[in-house]
Amino acid sequence: MSISLKQAFVTLASADFDRLVEFYQTLLNQPPQPSMANRYAEFQLPGLRLGIFKPEDASEFAAIKGRMSLCLEVTNLENAIALLTQLGYPPPGTVIQASHGQEIYAYDPDGNRLILHQSSS
Repeated sequence: MSISLKQAFVTLASADFDRLVEFYQTLLNQPPQPSMANRYAEFQLPGLRLGIFKPEDASEFAAIKGRMSLCLEVTNLENAIALLTQLGYPPPGTVIQASHGQEIYAYDPDGNRLILHQSSS
């Protein structure tokens, strides 16, 4: 027996729902669709749906902070770093030269790790 999957997507729980939705709306340069005020927002990304929800019982998620890593491949790493800095969440480290290109780690307002990656081409 197995399950039959229709889709899979990533969701983030946030007690500070509005702040996190605003952060991703600006970072991803798109409004959430669908969106339910102060409850759920979803962003359509190439190959991924990113949902953000406000949990009814925030204590269930309080001890789980920053364990998720969202890898975003960007066309221009310097522009992405500038935007994060403008949003008030500058990457704390420096650009890493990896075998697959350049990357830098940053964090969203809830402490989830963002891996911003620019492929070497």
